[in-house]
Amino acid sequence: MKGHSFVAVDIGASSGRLISGHLEGKKLKTGEIHRFTNGYIEKNGVLCWQLGRLFDEIIIGLSGLDTPPESIGIDTWGVDFVLLDKDFNVLGDTVSYRDSRTKDMDKEVQNIISDFELYKRTGIQKQIFNTIYQLYSIKLNQPEILNAAKHFLMVPDYLNFLLTGKLTNEYTNATTTGLVNARTKDWDFEIIKELGLPTHIFKGLTMPGTTLGPLRPEIAKRAGYQTKVVLPCTHDTGSAVFATPLSEQDNSVYISSGTWSLLGTERPEPDCSEQSFAANFTNEGGYGGRFRYLKNIMGLWMIQSVRRELDKKYTYDELCDMAGQNSTFPSIVNVLDNSFLAPKSMIGAVKDFCKSTNQPVPESIGEVVYCIYNSLAKCYGNTIEELEKLTGRSFKSINIVGGGSMDFFLNRLTAKLTGRSVTVGPIEATSIGNILVQMTAAGEISGINQARNIVRNSFELKEYKSGF
Repeated sequence: MKGHSFVAVDIGASSGRLISGHLEGKKLKTGEIHRFTNGYIEKNGVLCWQLGRLFDEIIIGLSGLDTPPESIGIDTWGVDFVLLDKDFNVLGDTVSYRDSRTKDMDKEVQNIISDFELYKRTGIQKQIFNTIYQLYSIKLNQPEILNAAKHFLMVPDYLNFLLTGKLTNEYTNATTTGLVNARTKDWDFEIIKELGLPTHIFKGLTMPGTTLGPLRPEIAKRAGYQTKVVLPCTHDTGSAVFATPLSEQDNSVYISSGTWSLLGTERPEPDCSEQSFAANFTNEGGYGGRFRYLKNIMGLWMIQSVRRELDKKYTYDELCDMAGQNSTFPSIVNVLDNSFLAPKSMIGAVKDFCKSTNQPVPESIGEVVYCIYNSLAKCYGNTIEELEKLTGRSFKSINIVGGGSMDFFLNRLTAKLTGRSVTVGPIEATSIGNILVQMTAAGEISGINQARNIVRNSFELKEYKSGF
């Protein structure tokens, strides 16, 4: 028997898609409705998102449905946001986290609150592009925008506002700001006040599974039907982890692999200790009050950037083949280094890093790509070892989900260099997790444990043995 249909709107930093899903017995059946590209553009020297275009793509996808879904839910990347004035107009540009406006903002914030004090309260990994540094940049350089602001919305919050007219801050995405207290699971208004940021712009945090309400009448007219909007984990990693078929028996870690590689485990409580701070792990909010204890690693952004730099002359499979032919190249780059965040030339950045660290400099494209893949896999292994020390657990296997799970070369290299078995899939974990949270809210499934069982039953999972 076919259950109700639910639609996930899943937008990552490089692409977006609308995926429908329904239950048939104990299996989840999914289908792609619409797919589109995403990416920042340079506008007056600033890297900006095109949220208007993204919203139009959402409407195109929704209007292509034959029957109205039970509900829809939106997830996107974290840290980026929109400020609205009293008339709900967007103030300034929606700037990408890869823009350089946050340069040295951590030093400015350190003059007010130390890195460790900030971590003790929020549990969030220090990254120069975190929302806290973006907001402080606006305070110092564009105070008129902050003075006029009445509402602060993360990217999915803003898209939900356009759909429903409801203003809300969803919890899982809000935790990526570095402004949410890890213990209270609410905004840390003491930090916000200390930084001189306006407190009134932040809404009460709303948990995944909450129904926002129906589409605005004009949006329902454009879509061709009425339905409701339900909050999934609006941070895409939160949705992906919800759908990751983690093995309790094997003590699995997960890697949500795409533009970024998010490597971690689930915990019932945050770890805001000095040891965790030193290792730079983050405690992002997850479904049902769980914490996604993980590290953000640069990920396949580096490979994507190399391919773009070469005008997409090679397919990803061809780049993998070239990497395989250069598997004796020894140099390793630090894939956590900010020099790889948004360089003018990724190839140049890799070469410069090798040169500055007195390692052989890659000459061919194959050497550059292998250097990146090898560095990613070794970083995964090092991160898992850190995770084991911090948690006191032994992790025997790795679950890789997301679009990056299709990268067979990296999967094999990860199994070889970490000495752990690797289970791959599902590819569309974020959309699937989004749908499964909506199904939980609708009462069609009981929660995260049943959701993960459904994933195991519904999708083919590939395994790579340790050491190949």
